[in-house]
Amino acid sequence: MVIHENHFFEIIKNEGKIYLQTRQPGFMLKDFETILRQNPRIKLTNFALLKEGLNEVTDTPVEIGKWLPSIVIEISRDKMSASLFVYETAEYIKENVQSIQKKVQKLLAEDNITYGILNVKLESIVTAKATLIAQGTPPVKGEDSQITYLELPERKPVIREDGKADYYDMNFIYEIEEGAWLGEKIHAQPGIPGINIYGESIPAPLGRDLPLNYDKKSAYEVEEEGKTVLRSKISGVVEEHQGMVSVNQHLPIDGDVGIETGNIEFNGSVSIKGTVQPGFSVVANGDISIEHPEGVSGAKLIKSLYGDIFIRGGIFGLGETLVEAAGDIFVKHVNDAHLVAGQNLNIGFYSLGSNLTAHSILVDERKGKIIGGTAIAKSTIVSAFTGNRLERPTELIINSINRAQSLEVIQYKASLLKSMHEDMVQLEAQIERILPVIHTLTPRQLAALELTKQKLASNKETAQNLDREIKQLMNDLRKVSKAEIHVTKEAYPGTYIQIGKKSTVLTSITNGRFLIENGELNV
Repeated sequence: MVIHENHFFEIIKNEGKIYLQTRQPGFMLKDFETILRQNPRIKLTNFALLKEGLNEVTDTPVEIGKWLPSIVIEISRDKMSASLFVYETAEYIKENVQSIQKKVQKLLAEDNITYGILNVKLESIVTAKATLIAQGTPPVKGEDSQITYLELPERKPVIREDGKADYYDMNFIYEIEEGAWLGEKIHAQPGIPGINIYGESIPAPLGRDLPLNYDKKSAYEVEEEGKTVLRSKISGVVEEHQGMVSVNQHLPIDGDVGIETGNIEFNGSVSIKGTVQPGFSVVANGDISIEHPEGVSGAKLIKSLYGDIFIRGGIFGLGETLVEAAGDIFVKHVNDAHLVAGQNLNIGFYSLGSNLTAHSILVDERKGKIIGGTAIAKSTIVSAFTGNRLERPTELIINSINRAQSLEVIQYKASLLKSMHEDMVQLEAQIERILPVIHTLTPRQLAALELTKQKLASNKETAQNLDREIKQLMNDLRKVSKAEIHVTKEAYPGTYIQIGKKSTVLTSITNGRFLIENGELNV
């Protein structure tokens, strides 16, 4: 069947294919576009043969394309939508709306499309352009689980000046009884199923189940009124470190740590109403609180392996005292002592002749002083005054975290975490396959199932720890970019300032934020 002809060529349709029979060469390729627009059912499949055929007389017709159906409905891979294509001219479409409508209905029925059929204005359809004719309803993912924890008082020291006395107070020890509420999880909710264009139900993904982060040795989960509730296994002190809730055994000491008590080593938190006498030590896994308003004098060692330390009064170290905490240290003032904090070192009034090491060293920015000694931080040092008018040597040093090494550690831990998640998915799938037939298992198979459950629980705990470590490392990296020494009032001559490899000694009174700008120290 001849579709088009002129004195240059014939376009022939035969069994769904389009052929070109050239009579005379020389027809312009750009003019062929007009013919295609007049015959939108022609689809070119071989442009090279068309170009060659227009310039050479051929003995036999050359296949250059195919003949498209008048109307086509294409269904998406996910069966959630269908698109209508009409391969007719705009004039034809406007003149044959009713017949096209009947054909569309017939094709929808043949394809079993029954849901989400749209009311399309056929007269406005553009030739060969996709028009949405049916749209399914996508499933709606369920809400993620919602977690709430016991809200602990903020650990922030309050400096109050009341006439003759200065007070350095804060909420530090939070005691609870066995079985006390520590938090709860509202379970992930089921989603709303979707429907595809065939009317078939599409399952909705369940909301993401988030874990409660807690110390398994001191707390437990229990189902209550449709929620997972976190409760304390013991009476003790509630603590939260790196996002994990725990309850530590609590050792209260009404008086001093000294000859009557001996040195204290305790697997939990310690609160001391009195002081730590010269030469004595307190080492605890949890938090340590020393409440005596006069602080400590000459104590040998005060150390928290995993928690924070609060000393209401000051420290008179006499060159002997070491105070060390994995988390924060809060102290009113410090004289001739060595303090090491894994996180922040908070000093209420002054540091005199002491060696301070922490992630950040924060001395009261209104009146706080660092006079003599060395302050070494990874991120920030803040004080109102540094050094004194006698130009006492005072060192303020920022030893920034090595970004490249930290990124390598993060990437390594992230790869471990990914591998662990993959293992957990396999273990969960294995357990889910067995649960429907658990009643048919032999004692040996039940024991193997229990081992699988234990391995899954262990992997989850390890994964949570890895996730916390990665987040802490990333948080440390973010703080590195803000590394600075901030002296709000006066930094006296003799103050040594170092950030990274850049350093200087002040020769005049100044103040401000000292940091690296354009590769140099801005002093």
